[in-house]
Amino acid sequence: MALDHISELHGLPVYEFPRPGADAAPLPAAETVAWKLSRDELVDGEEPFTACWHRFLDTVDPARVRALVLGDGAYGNENSAGPDDPVQLLAEAADRLTGLEALYLADLNFEESELSWIIQDDVSPALAAYPRLLELGVRGSGGGFSGQPGLQFTPLRHEHLRTLRFENGGLPAEVVHGLAASDLPALEHLDLWLGVEWYGRTTTVEHLAPILDGSRLPALRRLGLQNADIQDEVAAAVASAPVVARLTALHLGHGTLSDTGAEALLSGQPLVHLQELDLHHHYLSDAMMERVRQTLEPHGVKVDLSEQESADDPEERYVSADE
Repeated sequence: MALDHISELHGLPVYEFPRPGADAAPLPAAETVAWKLSRDELVDGEEPFTACWHRFLDTVDPARVRALVLGDGAYGNENSAGPDDPVQLLAEAADRLTGLEALYLADLNFEESELSWIIQDDVSPALAAYPRLLELGVRGSGGGFSGQPGLQFTPLRHEHLRTLRFENGGLPAEVVHGLAASDLPALEHLDLWLGVEWYGRTTTVEHLAPILDGSRLPALRRLGLQNADIQDEVAAAVASAPVVARLTALHLGHGTLSDTGAEALLSGQPLVHLQELDLHHHYLSDAMMERVRQTLEPHGVKVDLSEQESADDPEERYVSADE
């Protein structure tokens, strides 16, 4: 799967902040869109991203901005470099972006950067700078040539965060450790793309234990543990996880789930209380797909079994998004 740009954030349509001098319609009201800031090195070479950032803050009313998306130019990759620290730019503007509710870091598509090449660092300072933020999405994890250590999550307490998403081809265990040690009492939706060992996944099922226990995430209702080359192991752990009993949605798609993992799910604790079970992009047989449907759909569970893949050799199974 080639990830595309997001089209909305926090229920607001994404609107790209125009280039300087561009003939455009009047700008929308600051609170009505998710503002995207990006700069193509070839097209926008005369305006570095940092200049675009400050022009944005001086053009719109930053206090009314509710959602913000940082794209190409804000984040470097293995072939190009962005600002030294985009999170630092965000932190420095916290006294101006006082109404910010949602943030998406590194909205780069396949043409701009391979997923596993997007350079990330510690994203916790963004949360610390915006204690009233409700939603944070992060794409990428690599440190690459820049010398950065890659995606990190320093433990913290955040009173208001409701949604946290990490989309990447290989999730470092340090991120899960940081999450497990954090206090996120309002977090309702957690989505972790675990990825592939070859592309930097050091997270194991054992590392997920504090999340699956659920005691540190009292408000969690939607859980995604997706895009994993160990999806069967993840499913087996989820089958007996205490947190599942209070979930409304469980997403285990994008990965290498086979009949083995699905059997573990069906043999574990009941899942009939769920509103949705998303297993799309999987390696289930036709017979197992029918078992899953017959077990859950009569109870009103919406089951997504789309994108059935096939591979006789388990070594040939692939996740939906890696490189």
